[in-house]
Amino acid sequence: MFSYRHAFHAGNHADVLKHFITIQLLQYLNQKDTAYTYIDTHSGAGVYALDGTFASKNAEYDTGIGPLWERDDMPPQLKEYVDLIRAMNPSGKMRYYPGSPYIAEQVAREQDRLRLFELHPADAKLLADNFRKLEEHAAEQGIRPTVRGKRVMVTRSDGFQSLKALLPPPSRRALVLIDPPYEDKQDYKKVKDALAEALTRFPSGTYAVWYPLLQRMESRQFADKLKQLQCSEWLNVVLTTREPTPDGFGLHSSGMFILNPPYTLEPMLKQVMPYLVKALGVDSGARFTLESGTPTPVRGNGGTASPRNAAGQAPRSAGTAGPRSAAAQGPRAPAGQGPRGAGVRAGAGDTRPGAGREGLAAKARRPTPVAPRSEGATAGRTTGPRRPVNRQK
Repeated sequence: MFSYRHAFHAGNHADVLKHFITIQLLQYLNQKDTAYTYIDTHSGAGVYALDGTFASKNAEYDTGIGPLWERDDMPPQLKEYVDLIRAMNPSGKMRYYPGSPYIAEQVAREQDRLRLFELHPADAKLLADNFRKLEEHAAEQGIRPTVRGKRVMVTRSDGFQSLKALLPPPSRRALVLIDPPYEDKQDYKKVKDALAEALTRFPSGTYAVWYPLLQRMESRQFADKLKQLQCSEWLNVVLTTREPTPDGFGLHSSGMFILNPPYTLEPMLKQVMPYLVKALGVDSGARFTLESGTPTPVRGNGGTASPRNAAGQAPRSAGTAGPRSAAAQGPRAPAGQGPRGAGVRAGAGDTRPGAGREGLAAKARRPTPVAPRSEGATAGRTTGPRRPVNRQK
């Protein structure tokens, strides 16, 4: 139950996908003055030492943040993510990597609220200690909050259960990030059930789910089941860095499934994902998949009908892109005759205004809380061929 430690996997290619998208979702929320709530159901420790015992064991950061560290040709949205990590490492050496709670703390504004949950006892303590150090440093600098209420709350509890009490948030604006370990196959069902209830309580919220793509049946069917949830629209993006190994071990692909995504997200991903494939791809199997649509209706006999969007068309799909050119993906089908292959379109840039970037740059200059190098007890965590699942946080 308490075996998983994300420190073994910090900074890998799945973290890159998850964290750069999380920043874009938060920046979209920053465009309005009204406060929002960021809810992280499986927060982890918050900060990871890449030269520590855990992260250096398998050095998975070499599949993700490592290849991006010295690049100077990144799209602006990806550069924003890498710059945040560089600010944590002022010496220029890549030593520390942020988890999603620290990233959210840097991007969110003073009036926004962070509600962080972590069940693992060692990671929950590290998470609380890291944010306590941040508050102490702010107090030493004479920085006092100008809004009422506690900005960051860290709770050791089951995030699936704790989510219920927070919805709907007082401001009726929220981003919920869900990424459990998926070591237990029941996590797939727990995610879907938690989202179904959350959408009933707060249908207008934005929900982001990270998931691994594995040989396990639950993993292969997961995205299709999430497409049935009753939201206004969904978006699914998958990054594959290499062909699967014959034995099925190791994480070659992961996805982010967003319910009620901002309209700016899809065009931005069309621009950035081809770059990520080239930068992180290991072999000819490297590619990405991008699709969006509206909920799949469920038939009365338990089967499902083909997804349709509001215009009666099939779900929009960006197909796959890798080392092959966009033209190699084949022509697009006419509207209403199947998924449309968006590929890589010229001029498909990000229309998102750059709101909130000044505040992010200013906060990035603050000292970084660092998890102790021991990073807590291993609590029975195993690595290598016996543990194919890589949960990210």
